[in-house]
Order: sequence, then structure tokens, then C-alpha cells
Amino acid sequence: EIMKITIGHLYPDLLNLYGDRGNIQCLMKRCQWRGIEAETVCYEINDEKQVGLFLYPADKPLEKCANPDTAIDSLVQLKIAGDMYNGAYAPGNTLRNGESTIRMKYVSQKLTEENNVQTVITVMEDDRGYQVTHKLSHVQGEKVLRAECEFLNKSAEAVKLEMFESVSLSEISPYISGDEAGELMVHRLQSRWSQEGRLLSQSLEELQLDVSWTKEAVRCERFGQAGSLPVNHYFPFLGVEDRRNHIFWGMQVAHNASWQMEIYRIDENLAISGGLADREFGHWMKNIAPGESFLTPEAIITVCHADSVDFFTRRLADAGQNAADAGPECEQDLPIVFNEYCTTWGNPSHENICEILKTIKGKGFTYFVIDCGWYKREGVPWDISMGDYDPSGSLFPMGLEQTVQEIRNAGLKPGIWFEIENVGQASEVYNNTEHLLHLDGKPLTTTRRRFWDMTDPWVNQYLTEHVIEFLKKYGFEYMKMDYNDTVGMGCDGYESIGEGLRQNMVAAREFVEKVKKEIPGIVLENCASGGHRLEPGYMALTSMASFSDAHECVEIPVIAANLHRVILPRQSQIWAVIRKTDSLKRISYSVAATFLGRMCISGDVWQLNKEQWAVIDNGIAFYKKIASVIKRGQSYHFGTEIKSIRHPDGWQAVLRIGDNGKAYIVLHTFMKNVPDKISFSLPENCPSDISDLFSWEDKKAEIRNRTITFYDLQQEDTVAVFLE
Repeated sequence: EIMKITIGHLYPDLLNLYGDRGNIQCLMKRCQWRGIEAETVCYEINDEKQVGLFLYPADKPLEKCANPDTAIDSLVQLKIAGDMYNGAYAPGNTLRNGESTIRMKYVSQKLTEENNVQTVITVMEDDRGYQVTHKLSHVQGEKVLRAECEFLNKSAEAVKLEMFESVSLSEISPYISGDEAGELMVHRLQSRWSQEGRLLSQSLEELQLDVSWTKEAVRCERFGQAGSLPVNHYFPFLGVEDRRNHIFWGMQVAHNASWQMEIYRIDENLAISGGLADREFGHWMKNIAPGESFLTPEAIITVCHADSVDFFTRRLADAGQNAADAGPECEQDLPIVFNEYCTTWGNPSHENICEILKTIKGKGFTYFVIDCGWYKREGVPWDISMGDYDPSGSLFPMGLEQTVQEIRNAGLKPGIWFEIENVGQASEVYNNTEHLLHLDGKPLTTTRRRFWDMTDPWVNQYLTEHVIEFLKKYGFEYMKMDYNDTVGMGCDGYESIGEGLRQNMVAAREFVEKVKKEIPGIVLENCASGGHRLEPGYMALTSMASFSDAHECVEIPVIAANLHRVILPRQSQIWAVIRKTDSLKRISYSVAATFLGRMCISGDVWQLNKEQWAVIDNGIAFYKKIASVIKRGQSYHFGTEIKSIRHPDGWQAVLRIGDNGKAYIVLHTFMKNVPDKISFSLPENCPSDISDLFSWEDKKAEIRNRTITFYDLQQEDTVAVFLE
């Protein structure tokens, strides 16, 4: 029995399909699609009342399932402590498909619609009184589905979860029969500090996920990260591509702590799942008392029929558009940021800020951000003194309010830096250990930091006074929220250290929500050593994010382009740090990189000459022309393979075609192997008239027969063109 619904339509009831899996006959009447490409969602149920979930594109109808003899892989994946593990060499590799999952049986299913959100609610139970409600929702206009699971303990005794995933998709891909080598590719996004977003594409065979000769041995690739930096090694992102049929399945997990994803198979039925990191991977267990429930983080999933990975990833990234649209009104035209960090290097003062303001006033900036160090005591570095947050009397002798007023007098909105959740070893609160996280009975300590217990009411009150009331007192309209270390695997005080971490990070998010409630319209910047919190939950909570800490590096455009695949460019704040010693070519290179997201300028701005400022001014004018395309559009990547992000060779071009019929291209060349002429073809939907060009000198670019060519290129060069 297969229950099938095309997301985007509301039917009075779910209509059932009967027949074997090798010959799926669609009995549902065809309905006109209401706006975007459709996804077809199928729920399978077998004689044992196990339920599987699979997706396929509505424009690629599935007449036959290519692997009709495979077992159903359950849409609910959980492991209860004490239950039997899956065999076949699974323990230590995965907790999927053990006794806890097998005992979950189908009870009911319904489809609801409320406020333009359709939700399929599937209820599963086992005979011990454990119930799981699986919710799959579609928001009208989005190209993704959102999934979560809720566990309810209806028994008379407490139960302990050691794995409970947000979503599990089966039948990837139902179009390919057997174990056909090389047809399925796995796409992941790697991340290291200052090297975020590298695309890693591997075949199932490279991951040793080909089926065993007996079809009895579990194959599983479980990956993720443990700690409070959710983008520290991998992004919480997974894609699987059927290369023969050009179909992509994928997901993201919206969670600001330890998470995992799994690619699983025991026969030709490939499954992918994701959610909280489990007991084996993330040291997580959760006690559920009788009558209590537990809800997983949200997972965002999609399937599409597309020519490239960039079309697929746009669907997932665009899941953040509604939240961005609902953000502060002042953010909607993507205004430009000036941040003084790379000007003063953690030593901001009334004097140097006034000097900067004299230079940048009237240049087109909207925000002026006072970065770290405004609180530091004489002789104490900024990066070990955060936590007390008393403005420095020596740096701001007339009071911080006078400096804020100077920012306003220059026509800019004042912003300020906080590292809310951490305390430095030179701060007074560093020794206030009763309110800090502990591990093994001692304060959880890294080289330079300890961590507030964000679940502690005393801490909440302290931060309310030192952050929220501070922002109100001085009238700050922008807050940069930094986070420069990780809790690691977890903390004391709960049934598991992984649950301690989860609880702490839930409370951290709730404090940010409190900031937004107390100060309506405040612009929040999501920063964690640059890009270590670029996960969907925090991106939806904030206006923009620091893309990376690669402030002055040649690889900035490479990282910025990578991030188009995982966050919205309209939220990706990219730095152009300008030095007085920079050549015009270097300034052009740096400024053009910001066209790949949100422009942020820093550096020796008061020491630049007229010619240097002319390049920046031209860049600001060009950015404002393309802002609407940055806001909404489809990105295309061209260039040579970037083997080393730190030392890139060759060239890179990003074409972004806006939803408004305009487009732009940003071309960068790197250290070596640079041709003096570069050409590539433009898609049919790309406008082909060059209406503006940005570079450091006169450069030639032309379009003939839908092919664009750039001439006279040098090493570490750049050209950007605006197309209408």
C-alpha cells in the first residue's frame, strides 16, 4: 500500500495506491500545480505496518520502482537503551534499524492545512506504549519540505533514548536497478576555520557503500560534528545525485550543536537520515518520563530534477528566504557595513573611530560596527577579557554614548560586538564558576575561555543586564554576536553530556530570541570565528553572517562562492580589508569579492589616496546596482578546479542571474596558470547586454553568440560585469 501526495495541493483525504512495488499505478487525479516545481511524496506500508518515506520530482514520474524486492526502510529511526541493536556489523557504525525502529508500527495518517502550511502527520507506535509522530510540512511557495519527529512516552515507566533522528528518506534512487556502480554520487560541504564550504563529491563506491555479496552486511557512512560549533568540519548538509537521471535528493539539519547525517544501505535500497548526534557519535542520551515528550530539531529536505548541483543547492539555501524577508526593514536593500576590526585590531577608541567617520561619511555605508576590545582593561588583550563588558574609560574617556552619537552624526547606524556565551580568562566572571559549564566536575576550560551555563537563570539575568540593557542604554541598532571556541562533546548536569550540550545551546538560542523581542528591529550578525554557525536555524534567527575569518586572504572569493551553495548570498557578509600599501589591482580584487554577498569594508581607510578611494567608490556603486540580484537569483560556477583553497590556481567566475531578469558576473584570477583570455557560455535565460563593468583599469569584456570573453587578464586580477 502506498499513500501518495503531490505537495502543493490539498486533498480531502490521502488516496491509497495498491499493488506491488514493481508496478506503481497512480490512481490520484492530476491537479494543476500552484506555482513551483512539485515534489511527489510517497509513504509505503508493508504487511508488518512498517512505513517508509520517499520523494521524487513530479516532472519525473515513477512508473516502476527499479528495486521491488528491497525491504522498507522506516521513516522513523530511533534507538531506545536496552533494545536490541541492528546486527550485520552495525554497532559502532550506526544505531539505525534496531529493535526500537522495527517495533514502530503504523497507526494513522492525516493531512492538514493552516496558514498556507500543509502538514502530513503520520503516527507510529510500538506495543510498549511508545509513540512517534512524524510531521512533514510544506510552506506554500517554498521548494523544500520540513520534517520533525516527536517521541511520546505513553508507558508507565521512564525510557531512555540514545538515538532519535529528525528525518529518514528511503528509495534513493528508485530509478536505478541493482547495485549499479558509479551512478550515485554523494555531495557534502566541508568546513575548516577560514576554509568554509568546500564541495566534496564522492561515489557510493568510494565511500564503500556498495552492497555486500550476501546483501546482509550493513553499509553506513555516518558524519557530522560534536560541539557547539555546528559547522566545524562539515556543514549539516547532504546531497545524493542520480547522475543518469539528473535527480538530487538532499537535506539540512537546523541545529546549533552536535548533529549527524547517515547514508545507509543493506540492499539496493539506499536511505539517508539526519538529526541530533546519537550516543555513539555525540555522547547523547535523553530520559523521557511517563507522559513526557521530546521533539527533534527541524530537518529541511528536497528532491529535484536538475542539471547541476548548484540548482539543487539553491533549493535548500532558499529555504531561508522567508525568514530573511521577515527581518528588519532596513535590511531589505542589503545595505553596506563598515567594521573597524581590521582597522584597529581590537583597539577601538573614541579618537580612532572619529577619524574613520570623517573619512567614510557620505560614502554609502549604513552600519558602523564597533568590534571587539571596547571593554578591555589597560594591558589586557581583548580576546581573554570578554565577559565583564564594562566600556573602557581610557578608550572612551567621554563615555561610549559620545562615540555612538558621533556615529549617528555621520548618518550611520551604530553596531557593537559581543561574545555573549563565553568568558575570557582575564575577566572577573571567569572565576564565577558556579554559573559556568562543568565537565567531570570541573569548569569546562579551553586555552583562553570558559562558557556560561545558558540554562542558569542567574546567567540569563546577568546577560540581560550586560547585553540587552546595554544595547538599549546606548541605542545600538546592530549587534555582532561572536563565538570563538567550542564546548566540545558536552557538559555535566544531565543524563548525558550530549544532552547537557543540547540544553545549553537551546538556551543560547532562546536568549537571542529574547534580544529580538526586547529590541524590535535590531540587526543581528551571526559570527562564530567567522563561519562556524552557518546552519539554517541560526541563519533564520539573524540578518546576516560573517562568511569567514579569511579577512585579507587571496582565497576570499573562493570561500564566498562556495557559500552560495549553503546560505543565501544576501546573508553572507564578505570583508574587503583595504591597506594603504594595496595596489589598485589588489583593492579591486578585494572589493569585487564582496559582490558575492554582503559588502563589508575595513582597513586603513583614512590613509588611502584619492585613486585608491576611487576604486572603492566605484565598487560601492556597482554593488548597489547588483544588490537585487544578490538578494534573489541562481548562481552558476565556472573556472578551473581549485585544488588548494589556501593557494588557488587558475581562475573562478560566478554568474548570478536574478529573478528580476538582471545578472552579474564576478571573475577572479589567482596566483598562477592564468590565461590572458577567458571565455565561457551563458545560459539561455541570461541577459546578454553589458551595462556596467568594474575593475581597477580599463578591461575589455564582450558577449558574442551567448559566449562572454574577458581579455588582458593578469595574476590576482578581477573583472565584474552587470548584465541587463
